[in-house]
Amino acid sequence: MGVTDTTQQAFNRAQELKQFEESKLGVKGLVDYGLTSLPSLFVHPPETLSTLKPTRPRPDSIPTIDLSCCDSFQRPSVVAEVGRAAREVGFFQVINHGVPTEVLDRTIAVVKAFHEQPMEAKARIYRREMETGVAFFSNLDLLHSKAASWRDTLQIMLGPKLADVEEIPEVCRNEVLEWNQQVQRLGSLLLGLLSEGLGLSAGKLQELTCLENRVMVGHYYPYCPQPDLTVGLTSHTDPVVITLLLQDQIGGLQVKHGDEWVDVVPIPGALVVNIGDILQIMSNNEYKSVDHRVLANPSREPRVSIAVFCNPSDQENEYGPFPELVSSDKPAAFRQFTFSEYMRRFFTKELDGKSLINYYRA
Repeated sequence: MGVTDTTQQAFNRAQELKQFEESKLGVKGLVDYGLTSLPSLFVHPPETLSTLKPTRPRPDSIPTIDLSCCDSFQRPSVVAEVGRAAREVGFFQVINHGVPTEVLDRTIAVVKAFHEQPMEAKARIYRREMETGVAFFSNLDLLHSKAASWRDTLQIMLGPKLADVEEIPEVCRNEVLEWNQQVQRLGSLLLGLLSEGLGLSAGKLQELTCLENRVMVGHYYPYCPQPDLTVGLTSHTDPVVITLLLQDQIGGLQVKHGDEWVDVVPIPGALVVNIGDILQIMSNNEYKSVDHRVLANPSREPRVSIAVFCNPSDQENEYGPFPELVSSDKPAAFRQFTFSEYMRRFFTKELDGKSLINYYRA
């Protein structure tokens, strides 16, 4: 391919990208218009597509941990399970976590309802800046990525400063506020267990404000007419301390475990927890932040998931491996950094796996 062809291709892509972004339709809007084949904007390269396939069910790959015994003499065994899952897999599901089933169902239902409103209702908040703490968009990395992914997102700032409540769409406002309360309670419990799993005090991570900066994303993965040509979410790791995920029963989330991709099979009533890059660094490589992705949805029923990313609110504090976890036998594996610097780097690159965490290796 000559330079002229490459330039023309880049120009065509830029035009298509601009048209899609300015339409404010999102992917759901394309589906509603009866699209039967993917715009080239969404077609991923062969090296990505060649690895995409549902895996054989292996329900034992992603541990399921019962949290009902956390306040009893059995807490040490729960701590051991959480620590093992964080070290070996980087993902686990929790059951008996104290969030009522009706709250889970309601939260999924209202995020789905937001995305299924008429286009005009969503277009009002279609934006990429977060001044109000609320935004609807398609693809966080749309403007940097080599190919777009088949999903739309509602993003809401939950803390340290809650989004302007009037800006939170009315269709899901009360449920989002309730979900924020549930996440704070459960997040506190999980950070305590993860701290103890490192041999630290239960309050160590919370003392560092690791639960105070919370961002919620409500992803909507509509039916994809050509799921073998695109993805719902590209392979990446989360630039966070932990992520707490509520997913419906459609499936599609996959985790890299060793050299293979493993399905995170939905369990009714369960929540998914994964270790983020920041916690891998703070744990001095004890805990693992692993690549994960979402396949494009071949089902006529949309897939809905709600993730809350938990991070430190003190953006200018320096973070690195806990001194208690550094020794002559195990020196610090990472350099110190500020959280604001870390996020600046994250938002100026594609969602492309471990390259950012490797940047901070000592």
